[in-house]
Amino acid sequence: MKKILVIEDENSISDLICMNLSIAGYEPVPFFDGEEISRHLKEENDYDLALLDIMLPGKDGFILLEELKEYHIPVIYLTAKGDLSSKVKGLKSGAEDYIVKPFEMLELLVRIDKVISRFREEEDEEIHIKDIIVNEKRRTVYKEGKEISLQPMEFDCLMAFWKYRNRVMTREQILNCLWGVDFEGETRTVDVHVGNLRKKLDFADVIITVPRVGYRMEV
Repeated sequence: MKKILVIEDENSISDLICMNLSIAGYEPVPFFDGEEISRHLKEENDYDLALLDIMLPGKDGFILLEELKEYHIPVIYLTAKGDLSSKVKGLKSGAEDYIVKPFEMLELLVRIDKVISRFREEEDEEIHIKDIIVNEKRRTVYKEGKEISLQPMEFDCLMAFWKYRNRVMTREQILNCLWGVDFEGETRTVDVHVGNLRKKLDFADVIITVPRVGYRMEV
């Protein structure tokens, strides 16, 4: 059963949402305070979706969005703030959807289903390397719930190693993977990318140097 956080400080609205979620086959988990849910997430964060109000006691919804993203919990804003600037801020910050109160319950359930289905498809595409989770489609890399920023070439280099994992790759072969053509130039740029990947992802024991040849990803 899919677990959905309902972070809403108005009891009547929270009760209505939770009742309908239960009827639809979900397991709603209500919270009414921003600080309370923030503390809770540090102990338990196995949720499939969060319905998040913006105006909450304690931490507001914009702050909580960043914390929910750390745990890969997709967010649908459900709020009375219908001004354009709030919508833009919410969606640009990473919310999957933005619904303004009052809302139709059937529409909310349809949007919930779409977001959960989309995330299920993306999870099927995830690559797990040690404690790293990579989504090639989104070009995101997470380590222990926190996103790791990789430069475009660093990400492409990581994907090249994954594609040819457990096989030795020369520097020339890696560069050809990155550029898509036969590359004529300084191959030492590969060493820079490898050094960055090892440092950022703690991959010293994953990307192995093969003396006088190149590198190998051991997984």
